[in-house]
Amino acid sequence: MLSPVAKVALYGATYAFDKLYSYAIPPKMNLRAGQRVIVPFGRGNTEKQGIVFEVAEEDSYHLKTVKSVIDENPVLSDEMLKMCEYMHETVFCTRCDAVSAMLPTGLNHRLINFYSANIDFMGLELLPDTEKEIFNFLKAKGEKSEDDITSTFGVDTLVLKQMTEKEALIKNSETKQKMGDATQKWVKLNDDISEIKLTARQKDVVNLLSDIETASVKELRYFTGVSMSVIENLIQKGVLVAFERQVFRSPYKTNAAPNPNEIYLTAEQQAAFMGLREKLKSDKAEVSLLYGVTGSGKTQVFLKLVDEVSQKGEGVIVMVPEIALTPQMIDIFTKRYGNKIAVFHSAMSMGQRMDEWTRIKNGDAVIAIGTRSAIFAPFKKLGLIIIDEEQEHTYKSEKSPRFHTRDLAKFRVAYHKALLCLASATPSLESYAAAKKGKYSLFTLKNRYNNSQLPEVEVVDMKKEILNGNTSPVSEALYEAINETLNSNKQAILLLNRRGHNTYISCPNCGYVATCPNCSVSLTYHSANKRLMCHYCGHSVPVTQKCPDCDCESLKFMGLGTQKAAEELEILFPNARILRLDADSTVSRESYSTYLSAFAKGEYDILLGTQMVAKGLDFPNVTLVGVMGADAAMYSEDFRSFERSFSLLTQVVGRAGRGDNAGRAIIQTVNPDSQLIAFAEAQDYDSFYNQEIMTRSLMTFPPYCDICAVYTQSVSRADAERAIKEIFGKIREMINNSYTDVKVIILGPTPSGIARVNNKYRFRMIIKCKNNKRFREMLKNAINIKLIRDITVSVDINPETML
Repeated sequence: MLSPVAKVALYGATYAFDKLYSYAIPPKMNLRAGQRVIVPFGRGNTEKQGIVFEVAEEDSYHLKTVKSVIDENPVLSDEMLKMCEYMHETVFCTRCDAVSAMLPTGLNHRLINFYSANIDFMGLELLPDTEKEIFNFLKAKGEKSEDDITSTFGVDTLVLKQMTEKEALIKNSETKQKMGDATQKWVKLNDDISEIKLTARQKDVVNLLSDIETASVKELRYFTGVSMSVIENLIQKGVLVAFERQVFRSPYKTNAAPNPNEIYLTAEQQAAFMGLREKLKSDKAEVSLLYGVTGSGKTQVFLKLVDEVSQKGEGVIVMVPEIALTPQMIDIFTKRYGNKIAVFHSAMSMGQRMDEWTRIKNGDAVIAIGTRSAIFAPFKKLGLIIIDEEQEHTYKSEKSPRFHTRDLAKFRVAYHKALLCLASATPSLESYAAAKKGKYSLFTLKNRYNNSQLPEVEVVDMKKEILNGNTSPVSEALYEAINETLNSNKQAILLLNRRGHNTYISCPNCGYVATCPNCSVSLTYHSANKRLMCHYCGHSVPVTQKCPDCDCESLKFMGLGTQKAAEELEILFPNARILRLDADSTVSRESYSTYLSAFAKGEYDILLGTQMVAKGLDFPNVTLVGVMGADAAMYSEDFRSFERSFSLLTQVVGRAGRGDNAGRAIIQTVNPDSQLIAFAEAQDYDSFYNQEIMTRSLMTFPPYCDICAVYTQSVSRADAERAIKEIFGKIREMINNSYTDVKVIILGPTPSGIARVNNKYRFRMIIKCKNNKRFREMLKNAINIKLIRDITVSVDINPETML
């Protein structure tokens, strides 16, 4: 007899075991696809959390039964469930990895294990002493969570599992929603701590708080380098007092009513808008590329398109590549659409993300603005997706699920028969090639808005500066230009795409270089906290002048980061108000918005920063842009290094002269004859494209193929190497036998560009291929190897970097 059966994907399943498991649905349970459930799994009927992908009528006689339902209503729609399957198939992630990426963190549930003493248990005397203590504790205190028990007694969860198997304990599970995060944890010193003995690390924390009185836990850990356990121990000792500070749940503030002023377009903008408007009216999915020089007014075209779609009650997603760009975009859209917008980005609290997701799901907001996560905005009917600065690498996820936002956007517009508008002054080669071939429709803006001119560009040879005795990171030309800008009450933006103070520290006597003990990289000196820090694993140590290898006290601080550059600027321009914007200066969630707003109001004269200052920002009073160290990213081993460098230089040069005053840009380089710099100087994307696409064709790189990177990693170098060689051997065997139709070019296997990260050795294999169903089927079989110990295998389709 047929009865309702739920097809469930389980959280925590590995990719090899990720499939839909069938469970019988109890008679009175109203279960639908998209709801999360608790189900028994395995021989021990361990309770697992899962999500229902399908409800079908099947024979359920031998099936286990769904235990409980977490959600009153489905949390994922039919579209989102289909997109989970698409991601599972194309980016080699589990279905529940895809589900977790789609749902706001605040909505995700975790399974909490609780234990209580079995009062009928008769073998107490046979238990080891620790287990007796646990049993008596639970008998006296009642049911406690797994975390409470393990932290109180310092035992592993295996002990609790063994006690449950002995029937000494009774296990119960429930789900807990990860809500809240509307407050932030801060600490301050207690009044009397004179009699308390402290370790050296604890003294570092106390000394810092003696100076600044209070600090957030996040800031405290950055400036002292201590772990969370050090802070927690100080709280337990009574040295620190912890308290919560309110964090705004709304990611933006607006009290003003929307003001939809008429937008006046130039003839060029109007032509682009009318063409895109026709694509909106199409009865099928459309992809268009809006290619316009920096300052050409692409945003005005966006707003006209959004007007068209939002008036029909359809959803709009507007995406930007950096959190730093979100405040300006929010400001533009809130002035026009008021509270119809919702915001998504990674710096928001769990509570904020939950609120914004719910507003869209309930239909209270029709426009989603944000970074990569905005692609999952739960619109029931979607009319338009805009991806601004579409070439940016931040649209590609670097951790599982390793999706590209552009691919998911194509999936969504295909589902809704909507329009995807990609926009940039420097489109990715893949997108521009697709537009030139007619796969995308192409609309071009060749001129700046309001007849403003592109900035005059000067290239400075830094080798000559050194020969002339100038060892400063600021050339004579840039120094004079900054002075002239300051004297004119204008503003300047300086780009240095390197965090920290110095890039590395070395000993001229013995050749020692300070390196991370956990990773194959040098440590970067940060002057703000006077520590050497690893930008990969977070390891940090206090800086010292003495070489640990030869004991000489002449360590040299080499290289230039934003912190050192800021110090140099303060010496050269003592009266200038300098704002540094990088990942270290923007610790809090509101830092980006606060700092950029202050710069826009004229509270700072010079904005110095990493790549976050190079794209999308619009400050009419900025008349000068300086690029310090233009060569840094050009010569990496990545085939996209020239494309990224050209885009970064072109974009940052375009920040100057966007108002009524003429702009100027100065590019400092040790390679002034570089063809790439000449193209960027002329803002000549088409010439750059023609040269780079020829190289890609000769070398067989995208868009002439897809790239698939396969990685293995392990604490054992031998194990990681063995695993990658086994996968390589299986691929070679399959393409010579059952998959002769699959054509590939394999580079490797070799150690990864950074061979060790966080004490794990990494090997890689780069496969040039056509990413179709047949290739993915072969690769899925190849990576299904027997993994020993802690070896992990990961796959990245068309990675942004192959390190």
